[in-house]
Amino acid sequence: IYANLLDAGIEVLLDDRDARAGVKFADAELIGIPIRVTIGPKGIADGVVELTTRSDGEMDLIKIDDVISKITDLLA
Repeated sequence: IYANLLDAGIEVLLDDRDARAGVKFADAELIGIPIRVTIGPKGIADGVVELTTRSDGEMDLIKIDDVISKITDLLA
């Protein structure tokens, strides 16, 4: 997903720190990340990721194959 977003010309910040999810989410909010994609083992097993938009706080489960097009649409 990371490489595909970069290939689509979308600026990406990958937070791979060894920290709890809540810490990462708080930091993303502090620096104003507009769209957060959360990838976890359960979601991967189900073929989905969590996509959260900062503007309204809405969280949606998106099929992994649809992530790039969904983010592209949100940024348009």
